[in-house]
Amino acid sequence: MKLLVVGGGPAGVAAALQARELGADVTLLEAGQVGGTSLNRGPAPVRTLARAARLARDWSSWERFGLEGSRPVPDLESVLANCARVARFAHGKKDLAGHLRHQGIVLAEHLGPIRFTGPHTVCAGDGRSWRADRIVVAVGCRSARLPVPGGDLALTYQDIWTLKALPKEVTVIGGADTGCQMASIFADLGAGVRLIEAGPRLVPGADASISAALGQAFEAKGIELITGATVQALERGSDNVLIHVTCGGPAEQVDAEAVFAAVGWPANLQNLDLDAAGVTSNPRAIPVDDYLRTNVGHIYAAGDVNGLYKLVQTARLEGRIAAWNAVRGVTRQFEYDVVPTGSFTDPEYGSVGMTEDQAASGHDIAVGIARYDDLVRPVADGHPDGFCKLIADRHSQAILGAHVLGEYSAETVQVVATAMRAGMNVEQLAEMQFAFPTFTEAVSMAAQKACRAIGIGCFPPAWSYLGSEE
Repeated sequence: MKLLVVGGGPAGVAAALQARELGADVTLLEAGQVGGTSLNRGPAPVRTLARAARLARDWSSWERFGLEGSRPVPDLESVLANCARVARFAHGKKDLAGHLRHQGIVLAEHLGPIRFTGPHTVCAGDGRSWRADRIVVAVGCRSARLPVPGGDLALTYQDIWTLKALPKEVTVIGGADTGCQMASIFADLGAGVRLIEAGPRLVPGADASISAALGQAFEAKGIELITGATVQALERGSDNVLIHVTCGGPAEQVDAEAVFAAVGWPANLQNLDLDAAGVTSNPRAIPVDDYLRTNVGHIYAAGDVNGLYKLVQTARLEGRIAAWNAVRGVTRQFEYDVVPTGSFTDPEYGSVGMTEDQAASGHDIAVGIARYDDLVRPVADGHPDGFCKLIADRHSQAILGAHVLGEYSAETVQVVATAMRAGMNVEQLAEMQFAFPTFTEAVSMAAQKACRAIGIGCFPPAWSYLGSEE
């Protein structure tokens, strides 16, 4: 069987490797450099940038630990060069392209736009064409431009790498994950930051407790938050950008040296010519069924392009499942109930499973919250602000979700995700022995509190708490 994978990001690479493992004749086509946004422009280099910002932030706690020294001054050129170094890691030391070819995959990179010419055929701008029995589309997404007059004056996170100096004043439009990450990074690097969100709270998809605590933390570090606001237009000023914004009343004008927009992540469909293959799409994604098939049975869509869960970890597994179904027949479905996520904000937040509101709508729930300032390790590290929240079903004792805010949140929430996937109940999680003193102790503490709320396990108040039970 000949399988063609269009797009060399996490989903496309995983699909190609899986199909090859199953014995298919695989060709992988990539418009730019294999690795996609996650390695080349997105999470890998952005996480490196967030690390630099976090190190700059930690200067404020030196005195508490008996350390002296002046505040570090970010050299943006060097900071961005280090981010580029990490982006090159997969291509230099790991040789991603070489690994794919070593596995017997035909890899074609730097092709530019690739388009369908029929249900089984695609071509590149240089005239080359390819034909296959099955096709996996994994072309990913891009940052949406701000859809208002003057919207082209707003930069996106991809433009960070082109900056020559750190802006003194930054306005970020969009308070979901990406917008909050940018606002947090710029603030920790020393810029004045304003964050504008159309909805009533930040990260609207997160648990309400995460949204509230993140907003409080942002305001405490000096970020100006404007929620329930609509940006109507941008305008070029003499040496800044003017932002026309309304909160339901008359429009007001604010300004910033640089404006960044994080207002959506639509699929890269503009050059695919899906009509030539008969594939149905909408402006933001390619709809798929439970087996990741499009409306054309031999064409699959995996990763961000299908609009289901726009996460690297999900894209990788979707790529494998799409390849499996394409080569072996449609037998595998993707399960989205346990998908841990983590942020690059300061403070970090991580989540898995249902939010408290979602869980309460269909379950009789118990909630346990372990606060970081009641645990030894966060206090010892000088980062006592945060919490781990665990949600369980009172009757089945099933773990329904977890939401963590504070240092190492993205790592801590993985523990709960593993427990959920393993089918552990909340009492079993409460009995787990976690190393002391660690941030992950919060998981066991929150589980014990949930058990006490349910009335199971006979757990006494944990000795590890420095504060009260409440």
